[in-house]
Amino acid sequence: MTVPPGYGRSSRNSGCPAFEVVLKRGSSVESIHRVHAVVCDSKGRILMKAGRPDHETFVRSALKPFQALPALSSGASGSYDFGDRGLAICCSSHAGTAEHAREAFRVLWNAQLETDSLQCPIPAWGHSPLEHNCSGKHAAFLATSRKMGWPLESYLQGDHPLQQEINRRVGEFLGLPAEELVAERDDCGAPTLLLQLSQMALLYAHLGSSTHAELEQISRAMLAHPKLVAGEGRFDTELMSRSHKQVISKGGAEGVQCLSRTGDGLGVAIKVEDGSRRAKQAVALHLLRQLDWITQGSLDELEDKMLIIGPGVRLEVNGELRA
Repeated sequence: MTVPPGYGRSSRNSGCPAFEVVLKRGSSVESIHRVHAVVCDSKGRILMKAGRPDHETFVRSALKPFQALPALSSGASGSYDFGDRGLAICCSSHAGTAEHAREAFRVLWNAQLETDSLQCPIPAWGHSPLEHNCSGKHAAFLATSRKMGWPLESYLQGDHPLQQEINRRVGEFLGLPAEELVAERDDCGAPTLLLQLSQMALLYAHLGSSTHAELEQISRAMLAHPKLVAGEGRFDTELMSRSHKQVISKGGAEGVQCLSRTGDGLGVAIKVEDGSRRAKQAVALHLLRQLDWITQGSLDELEDKMLIIGPGVRLEVNGELRA
């Protein structure tokens, strides 16, 4: 593993400025976003940071790879023939295309479940809950509940055995009792967790560490089918497609972005204070450049796609990760 000079000499209390993402129109500053970021290893050690690693926020959709764990441990993914495509859609925040909807439907069909069982909303522009960006996660929830004989109607309730199992598994990775985790309702109706940035980075360090068989299976599926995880032109898909199956990328709403590189046992978590999507993507690319996780050519392509907003309008990132 290659790390920048000074890696590992960290202190939780040392002052470390947050990133600033500046939107420039011509030579004039139009907007500024403040962004926290942290790098952790799989033992929970903070190796590098910018801003506050203890900043608390909801992990939102970046939790999805971990919400997919019970589908594997229960045997549902094998019994209902998820395959890598099914696992990828279970972890996705997809674009609601026909391909995405079909894959979520296939998970339900193989488990002999009806689309009407999905409790995620129908998008305002759509006709079916299969088109909702979280339909794959909900399909996995239902298939797992069917396999285990758990109630289907209450699969989103915090006291449901499925949600309790997700919390237990997340607690294990964080070294916390599940009952200490704070959960609230996400926009799709499923619980999401309130975590420190360093805890999110620790989860993603585990995801990329190759030491947990189920997490390795999930990360391999995401990297094998990046278009199912987000969609053509979307950040997670574009990054994973250009990473030579090395960088796992999963965003969440309100400015959350998590990254890991396979085999390294390092995780990155990013939070934009004002929730800006463009700012988290700009910082993610800035960190990938500093960490040297993908090739220069791939970075240049991604920056051209993501950082140039329009003619004469661009994003610039000020700051760096510090050990």
